[in-house]
Amino acid sequence: MKYDAVVVASGKGTRMRLNFNKVFLTIGNKTILERACLPFLEDKDCQRVVVVTQKENFELVVKNEKILLAEGGAERKDSVCSGLALCRSRYVLIHDGARPFLESEDLEKLKNELKTCDAAILARRSTETVKRVVNGVITETLDREQLMFAQTPQGFRRKLLKEAYASLGERQNYTDDASVMEAYGQEVRVVPGSPRNRKITYIEDLP
Repeated sequence: MKYDAVVVASGKGTRMRLNFNKVFLTIGNKTILERACLPFLEDKDCQRVVVVTQKENFELVVKNEKILLAEGGAERKDSVCSGLALCRSRYVLIHDGARPFLESEDLEKLKNELKTCDAAILARRSTETVKRVVNGVITETLDREQLMFAQTPQGFRRKLLKEAYASLGERQNYTDDASVMEAYGQEVRVVPGSPRNRKITYIEDLP
């Protein structure tokens, strides 16, 4: 299954109290962004990897013949659309640049699912009891058997995802691409992913 990958890396590191983009922190001898891109760079089915980041950070992105650069926008949807503009394959996988622990087994499972559908994401099951809280008070206990934590990559037929984003106009800024497809009326399948595929959001998320 030939596809393109869009790696969104336009954050500013504010939640980690940094004055630079957190994806350029190093884990071992590689940056978080390098590790996020690596599974796609090593996958023969991946035709191109579009890294979306601030223009001033272009020179910090590792050089590779598969990698193309796109400038990030004000909102996540703007960054994703900027990356999509450089994609050409029938399918596209959208991945967080701050998610450096994707395993090849999960990537293959997602690709296999996309052979029979137009939209699928990796997600992990909730292992904890989840409460809905309003103003510091529990209002509801949710059934965790029906809850999953969305991960990336999230895979879609490229033209369908572009249509879904185009339909948004100036409406709500969705936090992931699956939400955009849901709002567009598209069924999105879920592939169980590894709990190791976590996103680096806070300092304590670093190994």
